[in-house]
Amino acid sequence: MLTGTRVIALEEHVVIPELLDAWTRLDPADRDLAFGPAADGETGRRLLEVGDERRAAMTATGVDVQVLSLTTPGLQNLPVNEAVALQRVANDRLAAAVRDDPVHFQGLAALATSAPDDAADELVRAVRRLGLDGAMLYGRTGDRGLDDPALEPIWSAAEELRVPLHLHPQSPPAAVRSAYYDGLPDAVASGFATHAIGWHYDAGVQVLRLVLSGVFDRHPGLRLVVGHWGETVLFYLERAAPLAALARLPRTLDEYVRTHLSVTPSGMLSERYLRWATEVIGVDRILFATDYPFEAASTAGARDFLDRAPVSDPEADAIASGNWEALRARIRR
Repeated sequence: MLTGTRVIALEEHVVIPELLDAWTRLDPADRDLAFGPAADGETGRRLLEVGDERRAAMTATGVDVQVLSLTTPGLQNLPVNEAVALQRVANDRLAAAVRDDPVHFQGLAALATSAPDDAADELVRAVRRLGLDGAMLYGRTGDRGLDDPALEPIWSAAEELRVPLHLHPQSPPAAVRSAYYDGLPDAVASGFATHAIGWHYDAGVQVLRLVLSGVFDRHPGLRLVVGHWGETVLFYLERAAPLAALARLPRTLDEYVRTHLSVTPSGMLSERYLRWATEVIGVDRILFATDYPFEAASTAGARDFLDRAPVSDPEADAIASGNWEALRARIRR
């Protein structure tokens, strides 16, 4: 049972009106499948609110601190000029929420990955001037994956600052959706391509491409946080292991994962997945997240899950907040 430890949840989302406006102006073909949930209905309303209602939900589920970030796909499907302008707006807004209530909120910056030099400069500003604790990334930028050489300035800045970068899923490209997920009723195809499985394959591929392209060899201090118990990577780690030798990497795939990755449940409060993650990556690499406001865990049951988790009390304390605080303590402000 947790011994008075704070519960800090990392993947807790917001949206700002300016971003909704920007997404609305996109050609419908260029909108992410997450546009509807982020813009409409009860979920859309809750994403916009960072105040009493959110704090009440945190109290109900036992979360003490939310680490705020933009909901997917952030700025990464916007035209370059618009993304660059909005990253400052978004990060100023996130920092203001943290500054107004530092007891309950921390934050991860949004980056205009379509302009890597600007994004790297903004990461420095967000950490050193605004007090944010890293950044949230959303996989591809257009048809450019995270392993694209153009993104090197972002990895260099993150390594220099010693900040964690959180990778969030985004919808698969249109051609992938057409080939693998479409042809079913609209709601089924959309769920199939996103939260059911498509998001997680897409994010897992991005993680493996970072390893196989040598990003972690060029930036040995880089730390990545990955949700949903590792976005399929942990579950197929042994199967994917030969790729490291094929890529002529100096370390095994297991070594890269254990050195550079931390994982969260993203609201998937499964004891089975927790046991697996503990075995594969170790308790010291497990953080906590409820995926507010998308998962039931974001309004009930988070602390209860940690209280009954099949780990020792010190290990539960580490997952609840200790491991995240250790990552924050590394940051060069």
